[in-house]
Amino acid sequence: MRKSSLLTIFLVFGLMLCPDVHAQFKDKAFSQQYNDDGAADKDSLDVLFSFKDYFAGLGHKKELKIGEVFGGSMVFIGGCQIYNKQYWKLPIVYGGILGGVGSGVYLNSQGNHDAAKWCFIGAGAVYWASLLDGTISFKPDYYPHPGKATIYSILVPGLGQIYNKEYWKLPIYWGGMVASYYFYSTNRVNYERYRNIYKEATDPDIEYKGPITADVAKYYRDVYRRYRDYSILALAAVYLLQIIDANVFSYMHDFNVADDVALDVTPTVIAPDMQFASGTGIPAGVGLSLGLKF
Repeated sequence: MRKSSLLTIFLVFGLMLCPDVHAQFKDKAFSQQYNDDGAADKDSLDVLFSFKDYFAGLGHKKELKIGEVFGGSMVFIGGCQIYNKQYWKLPIVYGGILGGVGSGVYLNSQGNHDAAKWCFIGAGAVYWASLLDGTISFKPDYYPHPGKATIYSILVPGLGQIYNKEYWKLPIYWGGMVASYYFYSTNRVNYERYRNIYKEATDPDIEYKGPITADVAKYYRDVYRRYRDYSILALAAVYLLQIIDANVFSYMHDFNVADDVALDVTPTVIAPDMQFASGTGIPAGVGLSLGLKF
């Protein structure tokens, strides 16, 4: 307590002697090296997509980052399998997608819409599985890889946290998404209920005798529609948050903060010939030098 009081008095006294307060930092104190050109651990998702580089990578003439492989494979199906040299998977991918789409079109033309719907869903599942398979098979040079963690979370919410071995976060994100979907489903049902009541109450061709008036139905219709939209926004927010979390914490995996955090405050003389004061017309004065060690 005594040290704290003395430090406070000293800080106030130093500021009184130094009317102009200036901060000085080392040039690279807050520099971020992840996205510097030539950095070995450059983020794989920060480069604009290039078709020339993508097809050169498929021909195994150059190395691709996982973001390029994933982005290209979303358009050119099976590209990730080609890049990973797993050619035997291509008939499964193409057969599943083309077979599902073709069967769906045929069944839909025959009037069997339910079966056609499931065929289209199956084709979409194969397409999604091909992207997930390509991400799993991609072997980066280091772990954890931010691009891989990000794509995992895009394809399967929470999978990026599993990849980063942060399992304790799964109940938070999965619980948030389940709760958001529950409220969305409940509010949607109530919205549709009051919407139908309002339509019946205001339809001149129907003799409506329900206990709920048109004004009340309209009020609750608007309320539940607003809550339904809020639930959708909450679901999207949790989904995006877990993607950002997977990316950021994969970067910070090796970031180490020591327990011995220390703050050094010492008096100093700010001379005009110092680099930061040179040519500025700032007179010499007494100030404080603060050093933070962590």
